[in-house]
Amino acid sequence: MDRKMLEFSVFLIHALAETWNRTYGQVYQILNESGILDGYILPCYDVLHTQGKQYLVEDITEFVKEKGVHI
Repeated sequence: MDRKMLEFSVFLIHALAETWNRTYGQVYQILNESGILDGYILPCYDVLHTQGKQYLVEDITEFVKEKGVHI
């Protein structure tokens, strides 16, 4: 993972934590344990980092729910 991907991941975790009213650690745990971080966010970085914050939050929120994770 390069610096840009790391910065994007941190940005996304902060945005999700704010929306979900969770701690950064809780959001990281949800994304990591569900496989979304390594299976979707990082591999799709090239496309995802061009999207707006609201779209990203909605997209990841929907994906988490599809994985059966309660947020």
